[in-house]
Amino acid sequence: MPHLRPGEVAIDAGLVRRLVAAQFPQWAGLPVEPVGLSGLDNATYRLGEEMSVRLPRLPRWLGQVEREQRWLPWLAPRLPLPVPVPLARGVPGEGYPFDWSVYRWLDGENADLDGIADPRRAAAGLAEFFGALQSLDPAGGPPPEASNGFRGVPVDDERDSAVVATRMRARIGALEGLVDTGAVTAVWEAALAAPAWDGPPVWIHGDPAPANMLMRDGRLSAVIDFGTMAVGDPACDLIVAWAFLTAETRDVFRAALPVDDATWARGRAWGLTACLPTAADLSGGDPERAARVRSRLDDLVADHQTG
Repeated sequence: MPHLRPGEVAIDAGLVRRLVAAQFPQWAGLPVEPVGLSGLDNATYRLGEEMSVRLPRLPRWLGQVEREQRWLPWLAPRLPLPVPVPLARGVPGEGYPFDWSVYRWLDGENADLDGIADPRRAAAGLAEFFGALQSLDPAGGPPPEASNGFRGVPVDDERDSAVVATRMRARIGALEGLVDTGAVTAVWEAALAAPAWDGPPVWIHGDPAPANMLMRDGRLSAVIDFGTMAVGDPACDLIVAWAFLTAETRDVFRAALPVDDATWARGRAWGLTACLPTAADLSGGDPERAARVRSRLDDLVADHQTG
């Protein structure tokens, strides 16, 4: 069994079968299989052909069940790409201590721009998706809080988000001698200096990385994993510009969204949260991975330097 983090609950297919059989006997005979990439916050299993089961691994993420159950049925029909829709809500049982969810299965594989037939069209489609999400009424929506990783907070917020200064400075400092940490720090400081978001909070996905987008038949087919959704600063969702898009497709995305210069600058800081490599990424035994992560970071720094 893999090493568990403090407070993490051990989850396997047997537990999921027992939970489903006890609480949803109509689905008890369906096969349960782990998905290829299950995620760190939640474990995901396929249930039969048409459903999936999603279970929090740690107490911190319990609010994700509540948010997704409450808001995804409202968001889904208002967005131009499919998103997960909950079918049922499970409760603690069989030794598992948290609420959990059953969703309709969304078919596809993790998105990779190299597998997209028309990358520019995909970039425009993502701009349409995030534009639609940001346009929805945020009234009553979930604020940045611990269970969504404080996604959507201002860049200078002191809470424990991915962009909090203590975390970011430590991550940059750990790369001393491996990358131009002065140039990376300049990106971060420009984000801090940029005007804060002065509009009303807007809906954000919170973690639009490639693992949270699906493609099928060469086209983007869905956006998944809304556990970190919030209403806050839209700069957070510019992660997608740096974690997924290339320089050419990024220009299409930015022109179609559109994004003001201050939000783009803050978005670079959120982009760093996804693009900053570890020392192991750069000095390990996988030169292709090292080149790939270095290229993404270089793109982000160059975008700052060229204005």
